[in-house]
Amino acid sequence: MEYLLLIASVLIAYLVVILFKPIIDKKQKLLLAFSGSFLLSITVLEMIPEVFSNNSKTIGLLVMVGILLQISLEFLSRGAEHGHMHIDKEKKTFSLALIIGLTIHALLEGIPVHHHDHLVYGIMVHKLPIAIILTSFTIKSGFSKGYTFIFLLLFSLMTPLGSYLGEHVSFFRDYLAEISAVVIGIFLHISTTILFESSAGHKFNLAKIITIILGISVAYLIL
Repeated sequence: MEYLLLIASVLIAYLVVILFKPIIDKKQKLLLAFSGSFLLSITVLEMIPEVFSNNSKTIGLLVMVGILLQISLEFLSRGAEHGHMHIDKEKKTFSLALIIGLTIHALLEGIPVHHHDHLVYGIMVHKLPIAIILTSFTIKSGFSKGYTFIFLLLFSLMTPLGSYLGEHVSFFRDYLAEISAVVIGIFLHISTTILFESSAGHKFNLAKIITIILGISVAYLIL
């Protein structure tokens, strides 16, 4: 079921863009703000208390490694994980760096899914607006709907693959706390970046504030 939910969130985003594109374009920043606050809340309220239960300084260091790793991945993906998308319109190709960056990110975030009860929902909510933006930019750049669908399908499979590895490969089970700490760092960087970038010039925006509070509230209620 978790695998299906993770795949469905991306494919639903594709359908939403195809069916409601003009409406979605106007709401992307609010969708991002909700997803950022929701993912941040799941990370802070569930993942951090569980991973830091052994009070190890090493875990804290690995959280910082996760932040640095995500910053490094964004040199490859150019920030696609939090809503930025850059495609060469003349060549109409996805750069290998973009694909590698997104793949590593998606695989890593899937590894702890089976071991944190509500993490799957945080990733789903995170992926939905990101997949919407990926779909919109891809179609706007001249790719066919079929090509876009294949790209989104492959992207949707990466996190379930990471989840499968985390459940069935002994290395990932043995070092679950350490890997979870790295993923926490990744989530902290992505979610806070989304919140800071979702309004132009970091200006006060009532709709954004309400959306963030809603994201935090929903996350708190499901935990």
